[in-house]
Amino acid sequence: MPTYIVFLRAVNVRPRWVKMALLRELLSDNAFSDVETYIQSGNLRLQTPMRSAVKVRAELERLIEAEFGFQVPCVVRTPAALAEVAACAEGLASPFPDDEARRYVTFCAEPVKADASDLLHDWEEPGERLRVHGSEVYWWLTKPAHEAKMTNARLEKTVGDATTRDIKVVRTLAERWGS
Repeated sequence: MPTYIVFLRAVNVRPRWVKMALLRELLSDNAFSDVETYIQSGNLRLQTPMRSAVKVRAELERLIEAEFGFQVPCVVRTPAALAEVAACAEGLASPFPDDEARRYVTFCAEPVKADASDLLHDWEEPGERLRVHGSEVYWWLTKPAHEAKMTNARLEKTVGDATTRDIKVVRTLAERWGS
């Protein structure tokens, strides 16, 4: 049975509360199995007979909205894709001296289009750099995220539905769930 890794966008920030125990129960009752979560920020591993990430995404979004009363965009990856993202993140050299930057990965629901990729590659705010590889955007920040000019909202206007994770979370998930 296929296994998928799912990243939920913007959950467990006021007022969008999704208890992971309730989510695991909901999905287990609705054709998903082996459902695991990691921390409260909406990281899932699950199995389903569905063989299409597009169908998995649509069904998850439908179930979550019906249960919790609000839309939650989902980004779906395979375990191999997650492992590839973590390896890519490790292979990208920091654009800042002494690698003082905090690092993040944004998982986009769709591949990043060429014009959006060019725009993000050209982002040159002090202390902020972005690089696109496939359906992910890799970030380096030498300032607190709340001070950055690039925000998740601005990024989503460029790439569509997406959700961001700290590189430490990405590494941990790849170790646990990547293949």
